[in-house]
Amino acid sequence: MDQAPFSLVDHSAIRTNQAVIILLVVLSFIFNLPALVGLLGAALLLGTLAKRPAFGFLYQRALKPLGWVRPDVLRDHPEPHRFAQGFGSAVLLVAAAALWAGASTAGWALAWLVAALAGLNLFAGFCAGCAMYYWLNRLHVPGFAHRPPEGVFPGMRPGSRG
Repeated sequence: MDQAPFSLVDHSAIRTNQAVIILLVVLSFIFNLPALVGLLGAALLLGTLAKRPAFGFLYQRALKPLGWVRPDVLRDHPEPHRFAQGFGSAVLLVAAAALWAGASTAGWALAWLVAALAGLNLFAGFCAGCAMYYWLNRLHVPGFAHRPPEGVFPGMRPGSRG
């Protein structure tokens, strides 16, 4: 059962986060920079611990004030998005470790998986990490207290057609 009311979540900040993740994974692959994969994983971890999108500052301090990206504030729970970011962080940190250990196929596959899932969220409005969070809620796993908004498929952005 849901323990808290919905908050107002700016999905433009989340989409900015997804775009930066994709960009940095692509750049790290093109220039063969495993360290950038590790830094990206660490940035996502710090964002998760700070309870903010890791690259939300870019949206708040540059893109939004310049009018390049408009706010998209929706009634939603921030916790599933935070879980998704933390999970992405963990996968990227494992990817970086694999790359440093010489398992480049596994490392790049994991990094590209995170980029692909970020793209799915950015372009289709489906957050796989959020869906995992909501499925764990349905299984009554402690700590996963929120259900998706009424009438919204788990993982779909509220207001999306799913």
